[in-house]
Amino acid sequence: MDYDLLFIQTLNGIQLGLLLFLVASGLTLVFGILDFVNLAHGSLYMFGAFICAWLTLQLGNFIYAVLLALPLTGLLGLAVERLMARYLYTRDHLDQVLATFGLILVLDTLAHLIWGPAGIAVPLPGWLRGQVEVFNGVVVPSFRLLIIATGLVTAAFLFWLVNYTRLGMLIRAGASNRTMVSALGIDIQTLFALVFALGAMLAGLAGMLIAPITEASIGMGNNIIITAFVVIIIGGIGSMKGAFIGALLIGLIDTLGRSFLDDLFKLFMPSDAAETSAPAVSAMLIYIIMAMVLAIRPQGLFPPKVR
Repeated sequence: MDYDLLFIQTLNGIQLGLLLFLVASGLTLVFGILDFVNLAHGSLYMFGAFICAWLTLQLGNFIYAVLLALPLTGLLGLAVERLMARYLYTRDHLDQVLATFGLILVLDTLAHLIWGPAGIAVPLPGWLRGQVEVFNGVVVPSFRLLIIATGLVTAAFLFWLVNYTRLGMLIRAGASNRTMVSALGIDIQTLFALVFALGAMLAGLAGMLIAPITEASIGMGNNIIITAFVVIIIGGIGSMKGAFIGALLIGLIDTLGRSFLDDLFKLFMPSDAAETSAPAVSAMLIYIIMAMVLAIRPQGLFPPKVR
């Protein structure tokens, strides 16, 4: 086995997992805590990428663009919550699915009108275009290391926010019994709006980090939202710990499966059959894992504690 390749692909899997965590953490806040099924969460990921890409071209600095794009994406999330989501919290999930599916079409069209049908490539500053030698000539792009560091810092921040701050206490209390929280004098609508905006910013941050690699493009959030739902189902709906571990698990399984599954299959089947079947199986692997988790532990691997 090529251990250098294994190391690089493991690092790529961790990077993918942390990007998925950024999307899934926002989704688990909105879905698990607000009990709101937001299919348009991926569109906020797309808008984060487009806003960051446009600001990078205007300012000539990717880091400044990210710092400005984050609050702008949060404001977009606030607008979505105020104009649509707020009126759907008490409706059933089918109404939420239909409304947010329509919102996907609206936001995709809006992005098309603002930035045009072509994608926007995001130039990186020179210090992020280089490579870092890890060991024995194995090099890793600097920007991928920045993605991993950003994901880990964000995960630590969310863990602190949810578990050790007054806002986190209110979020958890509102998720458990919003009527009681309202009776205690807490403005539950403002609280939920802040949670929705935070979820939008997390999704937007993931879009901003992936845009320099893939470019910002129309509909880029439609695929990742499916994988994000897989992550929170595996980890446990409403669990930040579950979203983190589930995202890393899915990132590693998807990346390593696409890289090494054909070699595994060659141990017990002809090479032609292995090379033909491995891509198809690797594409289904995360859904097979999800089905296994649902069969064995329907509440997810790390469901939130119920008091």
